[in-house]
Amino acid sequence: MEIKEPVIKRADVLVLEDGDFCKENVCIVTGCGTGIGRATSIAAGVNKLKVVGIDINETQGEKTVEMVKALGGDMICVKADLTQDKELETAVERAAGMGQIKYLANIAGIQHIDAVENFPMEKYDLMQGLMLRAPFFLSQLTIPHMKRSGTGVVANMASVHAHICTKNKPVYNITKFGLRALSQSISAEGEGKIRSFTVSTGFVKTPLALNQVAAQAEQRGITTDQVMYDVMMGSSRVKEMMSPIEVGNLIVFGFSRFSKYLVGGDLLFDGGMVLTY
Repeated sequence: MEIKEPVIKRADVLVLEDGDFCKENVCIVTGCGTGIGRATSIAAGVNKLKVVGIDINETQGEKTVEMVKALGGDMICVKADLTQDKELETAVERAAGMGQIKYLANIAGIQHIDAVENFPMEKYDLMQGLMLRAPFFLSQLTIPHMKRSGTGVVANMASVHAHICTKNKPVYNITKFGLRALSQSISAEGEGKIRSFTVSTGFVKTPLALNQVAAQAEQRGITTDQVMYDVMMGSSRVKEMMSPIEVGNLIVFGFSRFSKYLVGGDLLFDGGMVLTY
């Protein structure tokens, strides 16, 4: 069974009336070149925010810029390696020059399938740096900007793996649990003015999810179709993967005035995988 990443149309985007959703306010999105990062960039752009996307793949990032502009939004892409502090500092400085930094969406992530006993430590270090240290550092860099305007929100892309651990994904599990702790820590210090939250989903139609099917099949000794039906969707009560824009919409909702009580919380949209298994 082949599942392709869906095309995003304007009608797919949740549009909200919010006084802070305007061209003067900046939303930084990491991993903007594909998947949920691309969808979040589109959702933020359609909601009138000035989007500053960060991605190491400039070509894909610029494709997202074209998509956002085609739907009437405003966006630039900054090429940066999330594991390099200086590059992140430069990216945030550039974003600050575009307007008031109000929102940060930490989306970028990678996957490696292996048991704890076999897990390459260089992959451990890369995943920790990309998926936990970079969100922490970007939060550290952007929160002072948010405080100058009085309010701001940090969204961290978590997963059902921030609630439950499945085998052969130890570092992914660790980083996603860590992002929930980061969101709660930011919120504990934010006095209700600087909020943070996580979004936890099951499998989403992104390259990250779709590209791991073969590795899962090899590790488990099953077919790729069995991975799709039995492993990925097996515990879900909704037997269909989410689309990236459905996740992007959740992030924009979490940013909005409609989510003022979402302070350190988690939006668990997983088709029932965690709570009904």
